[in-house]
Amino acid sequence: MPTGQWVTWLILAGRGWGKTRTGAEAIRRAVFELGYQRIALVAATAADTRDVMVEGESGLLNIGSPDERPLYESSKRRLTWPNGAIATLYSAEESDRLRGPQHDFAWCDEIATWKNPDTWDMLLFGLRLGDDPRVVVTTTPRPTKIVKELLADSTCVVTRGTTYENRDNLAPTFYSKIVRRYEGTRLGRQELLAEVLTDTPGALWTYELLDACRVHELPDLVRVVVAIDPAVTANEESDETGIIAAGIGSDGHGYVFGDESDIYAPVEWARAAIKLYREHFADLIVAEVNNGGDMVGFTVATVDPHANFKAVRASRGKYTRAEPIAALYEQGFIHHVGDLAKLEDQLCTWVPGADSPDRLDVAVWALTELFLEGEDDTRVVYEDRVSISPY
Repeated sequence: MPTGQWVTWLILAGRGWGKTRTGAEAIRRAVFELGYQRIALVAATAADTRDVMVEGESGLLNIGSPDERPLYESSKRRLTWPNGAIATLYSAEESDRLRGPQHDFAWCDEIATWKNPDTWDMLLFGLRLGDDPRVVVTTTPRPTKIVKELLADSTCVVTRGTTYENRDNLAPTFYSKIVRRYEGTRLGRQELLAEVLTDTPGALWTYELLDACRVHELPDLVRVVVAIDPAVTANEESDETGIIAAGIGSDGHGYVFGDESDIYAPVEWARAAIKLYREHFADLIVAEVNNGGDMVGFTVATVDPHANFKAVRASRGKYTRAEPIAALYEQGFIHHVGDLAKLEDQLCTWVPGADSPDRLDVAVWALTELFLEGEDDTRVVYEDRVSISPY
C-alpha cells in the first residue's frame, strides 16, 4: 500500500492487471499488520462480492497461508479472521445496508460499474472507527462521477496499470483473441490501458449529461418499444446487432432500460429481441430494414408470428435522426435506468460524419418511435405467414 497520509487508494488498471489480488492483499495486510478490525467489502452486486472478492481465485479465501485465512459464513455475509477482525459483505445495489454499520477499513471493487452512487456516500458516512480509516478502490476506469471526484481528491492516492504489465500470468489465448481484437480502439484504451476517457469534442451526448439523467428504478410504463438494427453477417469480425428497449413512463418521460446487443446469427437476435419484448410486455418491435429488407420481419416472425412489428428505413442522415433525440436528453426528458455502459460509450464518442454504432442507432430508432413518430404508423403482424419455431 502507499506510504504517507491518505484516505483512499484508487487503483485504476486494465483487465487482468491484478486488481482483485491487490485488493485482497491490502485487506490481509490491514488485518494482520495494521490492526484494522471492522472491514466493509463492497462490489456492484452481492454475487460479485462473493464470487470475486471472497471466493474468487484471487479472493480472500485463496491468498495467504491456510492458518491466516478467514472463516466465511455466507448466511451472515461475514468473514472472521483468527485474530478477531471481521469483514462484512455488501452490494452496491443496497445502499441502505450501509447506513448503520461502522467500519475502519473498506475495499470497493469495480466502483465505476456501481449503479447506485449513494452506496459510496453511505460507506463514507460509516467509515468512522479508529484513528485512520481508509478505503481501497479497485476498478477498470470509466469517467463516472465517483471516479472523477476521486481523481480530483487530494486525500486520494492513485495507482495505474495496464493489462500488459501482467502478461506473464495471463492465458496466451487472452492475448491472441481479446487483446488483439481491442488494441488501438477506444474501448481498448479504457479496458486494457486503463485510460479515463473524457468526452469527445463534437459529440451530441456527454457523460455528464447522461449521469444527470440517470435513474435507478424503472417506473410504471405506458408504452414500450424494442428496437433492432440487424447486422448483415454473424462471425467474429461482424458488427453487433443492436437490440435496445425503451419506454414512456406515466410522467411522459422516456426511459432506456434494456440492452441485449451482441453478435448474433439471425434467429439468435430474433430470440433475444422477442425475449425482451415478452419480459417487458412491449407494444412494438421496430427494426431498421435498409440491409435486410422483408427478411428482418420474417425472421422475427419465425420466433413469434404474433409480435407487433414495424419496419423502418433510414431516409434521413444519422445526424438528422439523432439530433432531436439528443435534444430530448438535454431537456431532461430521457433517462437511462441504471448502468448502460456500452450504449453510453457509443453515445458519447460518436461525432456527426462518422459511422454510427449499433447501440446508438437502435436507441435513436426506439426513442424516435416513442416521441417523434406517434402510434398511428402502419405496422405488420406476421401472423399465419410463417410457421413458428420452438423458442
